[in-house]
Formats: sequence, structure tokens, C-alpha cells
Amino acid sequence: MFCDQCQETMRNKGCDAAKGVCGKSPEVSDLQDLVTYVCEGIGFWATKALEKGLYDEDTAFFVDRMLFATITNANFSAREFTAWTLEALRRRDAVKAAYLAAGGRAIGPLPGAATWSATTEAAVQDAAASGLGGRLAILDEDRRSLEALVLGGLKGMAAYIEHAYALGKSSKDLFVFIHRAMAALADPATTNAALLALVLETGKEGVNAMALLDGANTGTYGSPRVTTVKTGTRGRPGILVSGHDLRDLHDLLEQTKGTGIDIYTHGEMLPAHYYPYFEKYDNLYGNYGGSWWTQKDDIASFHGPVLFTSNCLVPPRKEDLARVFTTGVVGFDGCPHIGDRPENGMKDFSALIALAKVSKAPDQLEDGTIVGGFAHDQVFALADKVVAAVKSGAIKRFVVMAGCDARQPSRNYYTGVAQALPQDAVILTAGCAKYRYNKLPLGDIGGIPRVLDAGQCNDSYSLALVALKLKEIFGAADVNDLPISFDIAWYEQKAVLVLLALLHLGFKNLRLGPTLPGFLSPGVAKILVETFGIKGITTVEEDVPAMMAGR
Repeated sequence: MFCDQCQETMRNKGCDAAKGVCGKSPEVSDLQDLVTYVCEGIGFWATKALEKGLYDEDTAFFVDRMLFATITNANFSAREFTAWTLEALRRRDAVKAAYLAAGGRAIGPLPGAATWSATTEAAVQDAAASGLGGRLAILDEDRRSLEALVLGGLKGMAAYIEHAYALGKSSKDLFVFIHRAMAALADPATTNAALLALVLETGKEGVNAMALLDGANTGTYGSPRVTTVKTGTRGRPGILVSGHDLRDLHDLLEQTKGTGIDIYTHGEMLPAHYYPYFEKYDNLYGNYGGSWWTQKDDIASFHGPVLFTSNCLVPPRKEDLARVFTTGVVGFDGCPHIGDRPENGMKDFSALIALAKVSKAPDQLEDGTIVGGFAHDQVFALADKVVAAVKSGAIKRFVVMAGCDARQPSRNYYTGVAQALPQDAVILTAGCAKYRYNKLPLGDIGGIPRVLDAGQCNDSYSLALVALKLKEIFGAADVNDLPISFDIAWYEQKAVLVLLALLHLGFKNLRLGPTLPGFLSPGVAKILVETFGIKGITTVEEDVPAMMAGR
């Protein structure tokens, strides 16, 4: 195997041992490369088919799901990826046949992803083991780096599109872009200049994907509002829900009304409490545990069933397999899986409910509160108060500390930054990075909390909208003239997309850590540094004064 898509990759170069840092096997890693490769072939033929007016949304969504399934910590099942590869081949050849039947021509030479074929599981597994679909064979390290940036952005985009799709919102333009981008990755004739342009276009479309999901979430569940979330328990059996998919949580809340079962959020599901729609469910009790990487201990203490609605699954302990349920593209062999919802229906969570009823109540890990819900509409409502605080000097700087959390001790840097920032600095956050500081007593500035949590990783879109609104209010010529610094933590591909989206929106001089992505070649890193001012983190003692000074 060789996988370099997450921040914890070995030696910041790539996992190439008996198991990835995330826990996936070489077999799964190679199969993920292969299904992605075949989806590039789908993109090639689907882009051709569009020239003939042919478009198949079901296949476009399939490609989206495969990109999401191969994101870090989503699916660990070789069996599922083998089946998905055969399905991808079937879909690719169907799109090709439709294109040819419409009068299209197959002009060579064709990319390997558009022509390679297999009909059996054994053939798929042999091809994956041979390295087909992997990118180590690309000798030009800048090209390999640019392809990794594009693919990482596409995987992050696919996650957001999937969650919007569950709420009935989709975008043909985004699906078409994904097809076109995958076709470009499939074609060895695509130049490095074209790939660099595609990196920046991925950022642009990433903004559109986040806007799509924002509209789906707020249109369905209302705009988030300031909310105090409990972190304790109340002695009743419960179900713990992790991940990002609000529709899954909605289905579960409906099916557990009046059952005496409490629903707790975990990790990135914490912001569900901020949506007013969910106020009517008194069985949505609170948030349990910490960030995604603490889940093994959190699951052990919870005792009841746990539902993973999206990525951020850590391979469970053997003794917990039977009560760790997966759904959507999430999968782990040995864990029970909840199938997709029928059209106009709900997913069937009866198995979780039955198990919860006979489970011990969760142990209480803490007994406090977390305040959040500062998405764009809520901050806009506070705009006068915020502007007055800036003009009076009560707020000197906003520091955007969005992104991901992870288990490395170097992540303590972000806790240190939060503690070291002066009392006239406000932290804007989204994503699970907030677990490094969202329970600290950092106080407020004239009633404005010093940590404004917008929500999930996709809600980094809210933080960008807030910055653009401040630019408008203060009449700044450039968003980079505002008193805003960026200190972004990244772990996986959704954070890559957020980074590309911020670059598209014109933000510069972003700090990125704990390390710069290992897949960045020196040449591509040089472009990002010189064009956008991206820099790595150093120490709390060096970075905090620099950020407060606008450097």
C-alpha cells in the first residue's frame, strides 16, 4: 500500500507498512485506489456523453459516493470495495455504450481508466494488489502532488454533496464538475498547468458544495442559533450518534420518541444541537465524549449502541463490534450495517433501538456545558455588537481556528494558542478542531463569547461568509485587510477542500498545521507559499504575537 491523504501519514510521507495509521489494511488501501481509478474512467466517458446531451444523475451520485467512501476513516471493508469496483466497471461501460449509441466516437489513445476491465472479484483483487490505480508510478512529483490536491478536494466535496443529497438537494453543475475533474485525472495528457488551474477550480466548486449543504441543512432544520449543550447524562439507556449526517439523526430521533431512550451526539455531530428543528425532541439529551480519536474509550464508557453516519470511524475494539453500527458509505467488517432509506421513507434503526433497551446507561464522563451555534445568520444578528466591539478596541483580532482534530501530541499546540491569545482576541471555529479548546473557560468580550463555534467542518463556509460580511461593513478593499488571522488544523480531505475554498475566496497568509500535507512536492509547496502566503505553524510563543500583529 501507499497512502498519503491524511495528516497522520507515516513520517509525513505516506503509509506503506502492514497497516495504515488510520487502521486500514493494504488490501483496502489498494482497492480504494482501484475504485477511484475506475471512477476516473466513468468521468472520462460521462464527460464525452455530455457532449451528446446524455447525463445520468444516478451514476454521477455513485461516483460521488465512491469518493466519499475512500475518504479517511470511512470504510475499511475489502469486500465492499471489491463489489463497488465491479459496479463501477458496469456503470462505466454503460455510459460508454450510451455515448457510442448516440453517435459518439472513441478516438484513441484512450486512458487506461477508460478501458481496463475485470469481470470477477479475483481479477479485481489481483489488479488492486498489482498497484493499478495507485499514483506512485507518476514520476513527476509535482504532477503527483497536484493530482493529490485535486483528488483530496474532490473527496471533501463528495462528502458535503452526499449530506445535501440526503436532504433532497443536488446540483448537476457540481456532478458535472466532478466528472470533468476525474476525466482530467485519468488523462496523462493533462498538463501540470491544467492541473494547477483545476486545483483552484476545485476550491471554487468547493464553495458551491458547502453553500449547497448549508442551504439543505438550514432549509430543513432552520438556521443555527446560540445554544447551550449539556455534557452530562441522566441515567437512561442511550444511543450515541457520531459523524456528520443530520438526516440520519433526524430519522433516529423520530423512531426513539417516547421510548425512554436518550440520544447523545458525539464528535462532529455536536452542532446538531444548534438547529432549532431538533428542539422538539426531548430525547436529544446532550453531547458525550470528545473528538473522533477518543471514540474507543467513549464507546466503552457509553455501553449502548453507537451509530456512525459518516467518516471518522476508528477500527472498533473486538468486544465493541456488535454495538457499533454503520450506515451510508461507512463500513467495517463485523459491525452491523443499516441499509439506505427507501424512497420517501426513513432508515430502519429498530436494531439499535432494541439493543439500547437492554443496555446499561452510559457512564457520566463530565457534567458541564458547551456553547455553540454561531453560524453566519446568528453572527450577522450580532453584527452591530461585534462591529462596536471592534471599533472600541475591545476586540483586536479574530483568529480562525477551524479544521480537524487528531491524536498527535503536537495538536496540543492549538490548545496552547487558545490559552495564550490575549483577552481581546476572538476565536472563530468550525470542525472537530474545537475540541482542543471548546471546554476551556476563556470568557467573553462584552457578552460575546471568545470562542464562536459555527458548527461542523463544512460550516467553515459560515466563517468565510462572516469575514466577507465584515469586509462589507468596514468597507475594506481586501478581505486580507481585516483583523483576521487563520490558524487552520487539518487531518483529512474535507479540510483540504476547505483550504482550497478559502484560497478561491481570496484569503491569504493562512497558517496550516500541525504539518503541511506530506503529498505537497517542494515545487507545489513553493507555488502555494509564494502565491497565497501559506505557512506552517511554529510554536505558540512565536505564532500568537505574529497573528495578533497580522503576520
